[in-house]
Amino acid sequence: MRIAVLGTGMVGRALASRLDELGHEVTIGTRDPDRTRGRADETGDFVRAHPDIGLADFKAAATSSEAVVNASSGLVSLDVLTLAGAPALAGKVLIDISNPLDFSKGFPPTLAVVDTDSLGEQIQRAFPEARVVKTLNTLNADLMVHPATLGAPSTVFVSGDDESAKSLVIDLLRSFGHADVVDLGGIETARGTEMYLPLWLRLMGSLGTATFNIHVVRP
Repeated sequence: MRIAVLGTGMVGRALASRLDELGHEVTIGTRDPDRTRGRADETGDFVRAHPDIGLADFKAAATSSEAVVNASSGLVSLDVLTLAGAPALAGKVLIDISNPLDFSKGFPPTLAVVDTDSLGEQIQRAFPEARVVKTLNTLNADLMVHPATLGAPSTVFVSGDDESAKSLVIDLLRSFGHADVVDLGGIETARGTEMYLPLWLRLMGSLGTATFNIHVVRP
């Protein structure tokens, strides 16, 4: 499958690398491809070390894809997707793994969207022809793509209005190694997974690591 990963941070790099490993045709979307290639940091090193992974601006990456992953920072996600453009997103599965974390008052961050709305819903409203599926926003980048490293079962979630889009995303999650995927329902259920983040942050502080996940135990 041709998949665009919008965002060059830790999460975007992890997703792009794993998708490429699984045989997908991956393009990373960025604001300025030439500048990204020349960066003297982990992002630049990653791009240069993975010549088989494409690099393009947001619009070109989304246009050439069959599915799009929003791996941008939550507070700029709507801006990034606007740069990709509604025509490029129309009809496509848009996998939203972002969180609306506001660090303006320091750490721990607060949620910029809470209770009666979610970033997932905002994205779906802004791009009504896209098939938005919220997932993977409840664990760190490494576990998103290599859940088996925990050595124990854990749970991930999907939220979205389009059943066929969720089915495609569930297949992708299972290819990553996620055996327990819970379909929460429509895109409004993204409120729950996004509002889990304050607890996730406190758990990270208490455990002294971000390498953990939850497991829903049921009869």
